Amino acid sequence: MNKTPGTLGKLANKQATIGIIGLGYVGLPLAMQFSRVGFKVVGFDIDKTKVEKLSVGECYIQTVSKADILAGLANGFIATSDMSIVSECDAIVLCLPTPLNKYKEPDLKYVTDTLDQIVQYFVPGQVLSFESTTYPGTTDEVIVPRIESAGLIVGENFYVVYSPEREDPGNQKYSTHSIPKVIAGVTEECLQVGLALYKHPIETLVPVTSVKVAEMTKLLENIHRAVNIGLVNEMKIVCDKMGINIFEVIRAAATKPFGFTPYYPGPGIGGHCIPVDPFYLTWKAKEFDIETRFIELSGMVNSGMPAWVVTKITDALNNNKKAVNGSSILVLGVAYKKNVDDTRESPSLKIIELLQNKGAYVDYSDPHVPTMPKLRKYSFDMNSTNLTADVISTYDAVVLVTEHDGFDYEMILSHAQLIVDTRGHFLHRETNNKVVWA
Repeated sequence: MNKTPGTLGKLANKQATIGIIGLGYVGLPLAMQFSRVGFKVVGFDIDKTKVEKLSVGECYIQTVSKADILAGLANGFIATSDMSIVSECDAIVLCLPTPLNKYKEPDLKYVTDTLDQIVQYFVPGQVLSFESTTYPGTTDEVIVPRIESAGLIVGENFYVVYSPEREDPGNQKYSTHSIPKVIAGVTEECLQVGLALYKHPIETLVPVTSVKVAEMTKLLENIHRAVNIGLVNEMKIVCDKMGINIFEVIRAAATKPFGFTPYYPGPGIGGHCIPVDPFYLTWKAKEFDIETRFIELSGMVNSGMPAWVVTKITDALNNNKKAVNGSSILVLGVAYKKNVDDTRESPSLKIIELLQNKGAYVDYSDPHVPTMPKLRKYSFDMNSTNLTADVISTYDAVVLVTEHDGFDYEMILSHAQLIVDTRGHFLHRETNNKVVWA
């Protein structure tokens, strides 16, 4: 029996229960936004520590405040690891990791394992929205068959949409509510239900004609950044060999009022999206005998930047008549971008590992990451170093990797023996020849 009118009515009147599966940097802000506009929300996560914290009003993500969680609980928000409650939800939103395996191929195990676990709890009339970044075809080839294996018919008594997340942690200008949201349905009926799902929590919806278009849109957004960052990272290496400061070049070029968009180089790229998403397309393109040369080249350049930074650190220490082996080095910032606490794929982690492998004694300081979290690729038993003038002066080199606003840069510049600046922060300061650009 087609239940679209009932589903649409519940969503339109905010009588629907929304289930958010995956309470990380995407799922938790989205859950709070649905709760904020008046929906009953159930948040699902297999990490029982997260569930316990949320249930008592605590949070583990800096971009979501304790006040947000308490308000959500007051509005009926529930956090749980009991997936059977999916059967009580009118809408299910998947916000799950889609990493790469060691061969840089898509790893959809978090998505498929979760679907295989919850499909038994699906009931007619529900809508499922998939928000994770993935290759074109995933919704049709992976999501829909699992749902229909349970005897449901997508587009008739069950509705599937793809609406890629566009979170930007630390961005004070845009929020979950105000970032325009691309959305597509497997069928036209699915699209209409999906639009009703997101109508209240999201200010602007951007419907497109197919889920493949929506899947490719998300990849293009991140590939655009990855390729342009790869270009300026390569330009940085060229400029370094020529004795030219790339940061000054970019800032001068950016004064052109047309035809140029500034991208800035750095120690590599981080976060869950830009280092990962382009390879979802390179993998899928091989199915069509297409080589994505721009994407793969930019990936090679960007992934090589931490090693290039370590080479610059080595050279800088050598010029001070010191070897890396035995030197004490302080890394400033382990989050992947400024003013956030997210360390996923952060280039700082690779830089720390490379320096340790060369025999350096490495510490880090990050006001947003007091203790190094458990990571898939790295095992660092480290805590953030409290910065004082005396502490800074003890290190043979200080490496600025993540340009947090919370650092006292004047104190760092005054008391550091040597600074390796990967962000161009000290470009227009009197540095007394103690800063090396990397």
